[in-house]
Amino acid sequence: CRDPPILPLLAAGLWEMLQQQPWCPYKVRAEGAAAAGRLCFRPPARGFQCSARACLAHRSPSGALVANALRNGSVLLQWAPPRPAAGLRGFALNCSWDGTYTRFPCDSVELGASCRDYLLPEAHGGVRYRLCLQPRYAPPRPAPPAQCVEFRVEPAAMRDIVVAMTAVGGSICVMLVFICLLVAYITENLMSPADIINPSLSRQQ
Repeated sequence: CRDPPILPLLAAGLWEMLQQQPWCPYKVRAEGAAAAGRLCFRPPARGFQCSARACLAHRSPSGALVANALRNGSVLLQWAPPRPAAGLRGFALNCSWDGTYTRFPCDSVELGASCRDYLLPEAHGGVRYRLCLQPRYAPPRPAPPAQCVEFRVEPAAMRDIVVAMTAVGGSICVMLVFICLLVAYITENLMSPADIINPSLSRQQ
């Protein structure tokens, strides 16, 4: 949970600060908890692009919601502004993951209307997640269908094993090539043609 600077908050008020600063207000509610959750703020990840070497993007069927699974185990969610924008109150983000025999709920998040992304700092490797983003409008406008995306985070241990195996395999290949070149050099330069054709001649001489 990241709070905004307290001095601007006391000087100009919460609303004016939120209008001037690109903060995204949100609340995290643990499953089964009675408390409404603490109000937190985070800066948006503007200009973020998922690079192929460090990130894997998973999209909802409509493409409006994207889950960017990063190699450090975190997941950055991004979504497009909903239509219509009038009367939008915010978003509800629901999370669940597959267990061995059933699906378990994660913490739910309430986000402000200005939010366009949210970071899941620690996603469990090897677990299949399902995240659904539901826009919320002021009555009497009904809420549109939720956008959902499913993905699986690659385990960190598996990533390390793959990298290590790739490095070891490359080293072995280099060593084999070096040995083959060394054997070819010895065969061509240290042994005479007569020795190669009939080694017994050299012993008789």
